[in-house]
Amino acid sequence: MQNLKIGRIVLGMCQTNCYFVYKEGEKKVIVFDPADKGDYLLEKLTESGFEIAGILLTHGHFDHIFGCTKLKELSGAKVYAYEAEKVLCEDAYVNVSAQTGRKCTIEVDEYVKDGQEITLADMTCKVIATPGHTIGSCCYYFEEDKMLISGDTLFLESVGRTDLPTGSMSKLTRSVKEKLLVLPEEVKVYPGHGDSTTIGYEKQYNPFC
Repeated sequence: MQNLKIGRIVLGMCQTNCYFVYKEGEKKVIVFDPADKGDYLLEKLTESGFEIAGILLTHGHFDHIFGCTKLKELSGAKVYAYEAEKVLCEDAYVNVSAQTGRKCTIEVDEYVKDGQEITLADMTCKVIATPGHTIGSCCYYFEEDKMLISGDTLFLESVGRTDLPTGSMSKLTRSVKEKLLVLPEEVKVYPGHGDSTTIGYEKQYNPFC
C-alpha cells in the first residue's frame, strides 16, 4: 500500500471531477484533469497545505483542460497525457473548446505510453490506454491502493459519450471490457463526472459492459 488519499473538486460548466491524490501526511499531490479555473484550484490546494507534483490528463476535451494552462503556469508542474491524445490537446476544434466559444489548447510536457508507470512524489500509477471516448483517452491505475482514475471512459452504470470528434463506441466498450473489467473487483473507480463506483459493481450492473 502507498497509503494514498484522494480528494475531489468539482469545476466548470460540465461539473467535471478534478481529483488530487496524495500520501497520507504528505504535502505533494498529483492533480488529474484541471477542469477550469486553474488559479482557484491552486488557491484551494495551497490553502490545504498542498504542493502540486504533476498534472495528469485522462483526455483532452475542453471540460477537462480549461484550467490546465493556468495551473501549470502558476505551479510550475509538468503536464502528462497519453501519446494518442496529442491531436485533441493541440486542436481547439477537435477538443470542442472552439464550439463553446472559448478556444483552448494546451502544451503537454510529456506524452506517455500505454502501460508506462509514472512516479511523482513517490506515488506511482500506471497508464491504461482506453480509446473510445476520444482517440487517446486513458485511465490511471494505482495498483497497490486499488484506485482507478477513469476520466470519461467508465462511469457509474454508464460509459462516456462517443459522438464527439475521434469517438468510437465499439472501441470504448472494448476498452472497458478488455482493459478495465479485468482489474480486481474491489478497485475503486473515480470517473470524470458523477459518483465513484467499483469494478465489481460495474461488472454486474453496467448495461454497456
